[in-house]
Amino acid sequence: MSVRRLAEDRVQPASFSFNEENAAWAEKTIRKYPEGRQQSAVIPLLMRAQEQEGWVTRAAIEHVADMLAMPYIRVLEVATFYTQFQLKPVGTRAHIQVCGTTPCMLRGAEDLIEVCKHKIHHDPFELNADGTLSWEEVECQGACVNAPMVMIFKDSYEDLTPAQLEDIIDRFEAGRGGEVKPGPQTDRIYSAPAGGPTTLVDATSAKKTTAKAVPAGEETVHVPPANAGRVDESADETNPAVRSPANGKTAVPGGPEVKPARKRATPASDEIKEVISETAAADAAGKGPVDEISRDDKNRPAGIEKPATPDDLKMISGVGPKIEAILHELGIYTFAQIAAWKKAEREWVDGYLKFGGRIERDDWVKQAKALAKGGEAEYIKVFGKKPR
Repeated sequence: MSVRRLAEDRVQPASFSFNEENAAWAEKTIRKYPEGRQQSAVIPLLMRAQEQEGWVTRAAIEHVADMLAMPYIRVLEVATFYTQFQLKPVGTRAHIQVCGTTPCMLRGAEDLIEVCKHKIHHDPFELNADGTLSWEEVECQGACVNAPMVMIFKDSYEDLTPAQLEDIIDRFEAGRGGEVKPGPQTDRIYSAPAGGPTTLVDATSAKKTTAKAVPAGEETVHVPPANAGRVDESADETNPAVRSPANGKTAVPGGPEVKPARKRATPASDEIKEVISETAAADAAGKGPVDEISRDDKNRPAGIEKPATPDDLKMISGVGPKIEAILHELGIYTFAQIAAWKKAEREWVDGYLKFGGRIERDDWVKQAKALAKGGEAEYIKVFGKKPR
């Protein structure tokens, strides 16, 4: 663990005090603790001071120590031990914490760090030219399923691509951070599977299964709660109260015969939005509902004959070997073709691949324009990283 010290004296304010609202909150928080244990409020008070000022100053540490009758050194120990406390000024509009723990690192956290270096400052904890932005790499923030992710203030932004993080940084720098929806930056719902549901994906089939769960004319009879002969399904099968005769009914001493309840299938929710992975999209392309889209060729991009040396479309983030093969089947072989796609053409291809808007989110057109203009060098110039 690195040594953490307070910021230099030249940036330290001369004094600190909670504003009226936070002062009332602090007094109320201190009263939550038993007599003699009020010093336990030191962490929440330091956090509230940081939220008010943006970072923890020496004056804030001394003010909190005075409120809790603690030696200054004890509060300083807390502030310097926990990395959640910022000990020097951070960006006034956003301090971006990039998770660099293994799950996020495997899913592209290093690319997100490169974006921060390119857009904010090469070094962590350093302010950009306007003093509005700063960044740091942190340990796990608990969104491993949605890796990679960043935290800005109290909100997390997950399932990020470098292009999406660039857009988020630009919005916060422009003072429009409130426009960005926290959470997954894809169509997934919270931590639902990124490839969409794998069971009960057909609501019609699910309803049919539900209808067959209880055969017609065979109702499930429930024993009233007052019945002392209620079945205990967790009991041993040797217990005559739960042993099932050959007729399929459950014998309950002193009570009515009860037919065993059957498990019912649950239909898939219509609210679940499906986000198709590359492999799933490749398997689905040209099948099922996609056929209706593929038959409408009005907006289908024009294909060309295969050139002697096709472009490596896999350099576009979001295109892998299988998707590249499908694009070839459509006559798409060059970056210039993709760069020239209009909105209707992009939507046609997105629908054909069942991508759910992924082409727009990953900005294939912008990537293709850069690659068509100057290859890898131009891509790095535009996006601040090498193409995939």
